[in-house]
Amino acid sequence: MRRKPIELAAVATAAVPGLTPTAVSSAPDDPADFDSALLLDSEGKRWRVRSPRHAEASARLETEFLVLRAFAPGIRAELPFLMPTVAGSVRLGSLSTFVYSHLGGSTRSVEELTAGPDALAREIGVALAAIHDLPRALVSNADLPSYTPNEFRQRRLNELDQAATTGKIPPALLLRWEHALEDVSLWRFNPCVVHGDLHEDNLMVEGQRVTAVTGWTDLRIGDPADDFAWLVASNEHDFVDAVLAAYTSGRRDTPDNHLLRRAALSAEFALAQYLVKGIAAGDASMIAEAEEMLDTLASDIAEHGGQPISVEPLPPAAAAGAPGAPASGAPDAVRPEGVAPEAVPGIRAADDDVPAAVPPVTVLPVPAQPAVVVTQIPVAVTPLPVEPETPGQGSAGGPDDTSTAALSIVDIKKD
Repeated sequence: MRRKPIELAAVATAAVPGLTPTAVSSAPDDPADFDSALLLDSEGKRWRVRSPRHAEASARLETEFLVLRAFAPGIRAELPFLMPTVAGSVRLGSLSTFVYSHLGGSTRSVEELTAGPDALAREIGVALAAIHDLPRALVSNADLPSYTPNEFRQRRLNELDQAATTGKIPPALLLRWEHALEDVSLWRFNPCVVHGDLHEDNLMVEGQRVTAVTGWTDLRIGDPADDFAWLVASNEHDFVDAVLAAYTSGRRDTPDNHLLRRAALSAEFALAQYLVKGIAAGDASMIAEAEEMLDTLASDIAEHGGQPISVEPLPPAAAAGAPGAPASGAPDAVRPEGVAPEAVPGIRAADDDVPAAVPPVTVLPVPAQPAVVVTQIPVAVTPLPVEPETPGQGSAGGPDDTSTAALSIVDIKKD
């Protein structure tokens, strides 16, 4: 059941004693997983409330709480952006809702970001470099996931097998993705700390600056290309190149040459993950939308060739536009007639980089569902004033206090 912003305001008063909301509005978030709201209290301070819609989303918020607690003040001070601070939490049944001290800046659409000045692209690149250069002990000490390149590749292959069993993935996409996953030369990278859920709604921007990064629910050690997927999906190559240049100059380690290729794969494969998620949730509209986007992607690739992914070219039959074969372990029923199992690409040795000979295709991002519109609420709804903040500032007990040791968790019993 979706919670309205006014309901989230009531929950926030239980999570943070003394909080008196005077204005409330909806906040951008992943609508399939969370309900979110922005609050303004009687003292003029702003807050953000995130409430999970199901148990998996609640577990992600619990993980984020551990992540934010692991970011000691010394680590936060070295980052070029601010991070959220948990002010309180409350459990409703089996789900936990969290309240955060709100951070300065506002979210912008991908179109607004890519149309922005070069300075903003550099800011995003610097922010990405700072995340990927975080100490790996931060993740291991918090007992968060850690993957080697081969473990990550195998995990993605398993996800591809699962998607193939649905029978709803165009065979050409199955072949394209499996070929990229079995091209071992593509998967030689240095694992690093990865945000894991980075996209435009988790970047707070003010002017030409990235003021804060939010949404730390999927922190892990893995492939840095995952944090670039949303950029590659924009198809704004000049913007992506500017971000990558700033990222490369800001990293302590030199990025591998195939980072953007894997980012393109991650952006495309997100559609298959969206389909599987819709099937698991029994959401017919999600399933239909995912199928439509997958068919559009397959048609664009057949016509234009798609974003370059594999270092090694596809087999001649696939390059000529023939339908592909399923992922390993997928039912033989989805293999096109006349294509032998041995035609499916296997693991190959590394080759020299192969330049793209075709124009890139538009990669459709996973859609966001419309936010809930509140028509009547018993509190005064006023525009939230902009209060710019300076990264790195904060004092004990202030809005940027990173202490979470004294949090009180209130258990609300349903009548």
